[in-house]
Amino acid sequence: MPTTKRAQPDACSLLDTDHKNVKKMFTAYEELMESKAASATDKKRELANQICMELTVHAQIEEEIFYPAVREAIKETDLLDEAEVEHATAKDLIAQIQDATDVDDMFDAKVKVLGEYIDHHVKEERNEMFPKARAAKGLDLVAMREQLAARKEELMGELMGEPA
Repeated sequence: MPTTKRAQPDACSLLDTDHKNVKKMFTAYEELMESKAASATDKKRELANQICMELTVHAQIEEEIFYPAVREAIKETDLLDEAEVEHATAKDLIAQIQDATDVDDMFDAKVKVLGEYIDHHVKEERNEMFPKARAAKGLDLVAMREQLAARKEELMGELMGEPA
């Protein structure tokens, strides 16, 4: 039986790893929603903040690096237009979560809706955009992965208050 050569990690695999990590955080948040423990409120706030930070950085590297390169490389750009609208809506929800003073039922609802929204967005990227990007001529997704990783590290450092 012939062995299939495993594809080199590329920009899409880096972005998809982010998707999987955030999905785990949303799942953990939902588990906290079931908890009656007093400590659950603080844990939910902390986890929601982490989700918001991860999504903010992820959206920024997609918008700065991935989307513009893919937009140039593929003919059908409606997927990219939709993705950018989805990002704008997600950013609005993120702002509402970050600005919330109470971790109450509305807070939980916003985090839950954000999770559902991100699930939809991820499905479109994974099933439609990533295959088109990988099939595009002249798009070096392996090199782009390094660019995305470097920018992500830089942005995370800024958000964590580390000196540049």
